[in-house]
Amino acid sequence: MSDMRLKILISNDDGVHAQGIHTLADALRDIADVTIVAPDRNRSGASNSLTLEQPLRVNQIAPQIYSVQGTPTDCVHFALNELMKDSLPDLVLTGINHGANLGDDVLYSGTVAAAMEGHFLGVQSIAFSLVGKHNFDVAANIARQLVQQHAHSAIPTNRLLNVNIPDLCEDELKGTQVTRLGARHHAEAMIKQKDPRGHDIYWLGPPGKEQDAGEGTDFYAIEQGFVSITPLQVDLTAHESIQSMGNWLKDS
Repeated sequence: MSDMRLKILISNDDGVHAQGIHTLADALRDIADVTIVAPDRNRSGASNSLTLEQPLRVNQIAPQIYSVQGTPTDCVHFALNELMKDSLPDLVLTGINHGANLGDDVLYSGTVAAAMEGHFLGVQSIAFSLVGKHNFDVAANIARQLVQQHAHSAIPTNRLLNVNIPDLCEDELKGTQVTRLGARHHAEAMIKQKDPRGHDIYWLGPPGKEQDAGEGTDFYAIEQGFVSITPLQVDLTAHESIQSMGNWLKDS
């Protein structure tokens, strides 16, 4: 890929007014044509859900910034199949998420799901998450560096990338590691409370502690102060189980 000016779509799950998405866009506008299409409110944890039973309402709230009454996946689906269908972007970037998307988190993350939708629709996609809530400028600079590297030499894999950045100052970062997803223990128990009318309500418990967090995992890289880049594939097939399942069925 040449060093031409890129066309970039940015979305997220924290909402169109979130700090992370605007810090990311601001870091890229001098090197790319940026369009933001994001949910009208926080839709964290929406995963790959699509809105099927009602129409999407889209409002342009500023030049090249669109607010969607829908999920993160809706946003990217709308952007690529309608808003930008005549001139697709070179990249879909999502985030910068307000918090980590490590290990099992990717199954629930709207930020990763939005990048996955871009990948489904044939556009190289990268999800960015800050493991904290302070150094968004540092995370945006990491994103800018990766975009510039892609412009100079395209990402050498047909995979979406999940990037997590430690919440550190730039001079405290140790570098970048290519990692695999770690894993957590099961989440903590539900938290039961009463609403003001005396009815039972339930909150999801906090995420479980790291279970598989050894060297080579995204958890380990972040703990050691490295930016973690994990290539993700969409095929969930357990290929190594196909033969044993076939044999099991023959024996039934």
